[in-house]
Amino acid sequence: MQIHLPESTTASGALSGAWGASDPLGSSSARRALAGFFVSGVLLSFLGTILFSWQHHLTSQYGIVGLYYGGLIAGLVGSARISPALLRRKGVGWTLALACVLAGGAFLYLAFVSPPFSPWWRVAGMTVVGFAAGLLHTAIFHAISPMYRHDPAATVNLAGILFGLGCFTLAILISGTFYLYTAAAVQVWIAVIPALFGWMYRRTAFPVQPAPHHPPERETLSELRSTGAVLLSLLLFFQLGNEWALAGWLPLFLSQRLGISPPTALGMLALYWLALTVGRAASQWILPRARHGRLLLATVTAAMFGCVVLGATNNKFGAIAGVLMVGGAFAPIYPLVVEKIGHRFPYYHPGFYNGIFSLAMAGGLLTPGLMGYVASVWGVRAIMIVPLIGSVVVFVLLLLIWLESRLRAYSAPQAASPNSAD
Repeated sequence: MQIHLPESTTASGALSGAWGASDPLGSSSARRALAGFFVSGVLLSFLGTILFSWQHHLTSQYGIVGLYYGGLIAGLVGSARISPALLRRKGVGWTLALACVLAGGAFLYLAFVSPPFSPWWRVAGMTVVGFAAGLLHTAIFHAISPMYRHDPAATVNLAGILFGLGCFTLAILISGTFYLYTAAAVQVWIAVIPALFGWMYRRTAFPVQPAPHHPPERETLSELRSTGAVLLSLLLFFQLGNEWALAGWLPLFLSQRLGISPPTALGMLALYWLALTVGRAASQWILPRARHGRLLLATVTAAMFGCVVLGATNNKFGAIAGVLMVGGAFAPIYPLVVEKIGHRFPYYHPGFYNGIFSLAMAGGLLTPGLMGYVASVWGVRAIMIVPLIGSVVVFVLLLLIWLESRLRAYSAPQAASPNSAD
């Protein structure tokens, strides 16, 4: 099977020169674009932190939460066609600024449609949040593509750390102001975050980049239909679903399970994001020093055990131990899988919303949405079963990927990667 490289050596050298020597991290515009993942964390973690302010801990209508996530997904999908054309016509800086302005406007709108307004008003607001997030991601991925080609694992780790910091900051902000300000006032303060980033992007000059190389559609579809691509897609689908299952429902689960106050439950969510973020930073040091296959199996096993602890605990200490265990175990899985994708599909460009990453994004957002209906039928205490089952599925998929790599190396030893057995 032929695999196309991203571009020729000459093109790579010209691109590196445009971004500053041989290290794309030296470009201030690239660093500012990468910082947009902080805003992305604020946008996509908003629902998990705002549910108490929308009084969902006082009602059993959990299916409405699923509608909120449905609106968020609809916005992301709706931006997929519009954002590439907008990026070509207006450029990276303008698109980033527009995404931030839309996000700030959506938060201001949501501040005025909190309960007792109909939940459909909030579903519409979440659709705008999702649309803004889609625009933001498209522009960021395009701007940091030289970084990604330079070092995919490090770029994904940095993005994950910034994303986690955005999620952590929002959880701490709402936890610390829950009894001090009204829900509307807090959401107005949240709107300031994307507004500041939009002002920064409007004043940043981004270099014009050539259109990324895209292999022929027939070859891309052929690769995505391969056994390895399907397994990696499913692995990312379920892993991000596990992460967002906890991110979206952990505060409500702990409040109902242990009877703790909303600020304390939100503090637990902040602890989860902190463990995930610190774990991603630590994995940057661990990855070159550990066998990746063993590390993946160890982290997935720890995540399964942490889900069991969270589901069985009846005290705050057990909840803290479970949150730290799950957050730390989830941290290195995503960058490890992305690195494996980079080895198997080196032509992949991070800005394409199809194939492997599209399925992963869908998994990350669909799972907490579906959990709304699980909670409405079996109660909120049953939702911890979802990430536990997801972790078991990830464990099985890892074994299948290892087996597929072994078979591929046996059938074509000259084409096998040196780390294919890891």
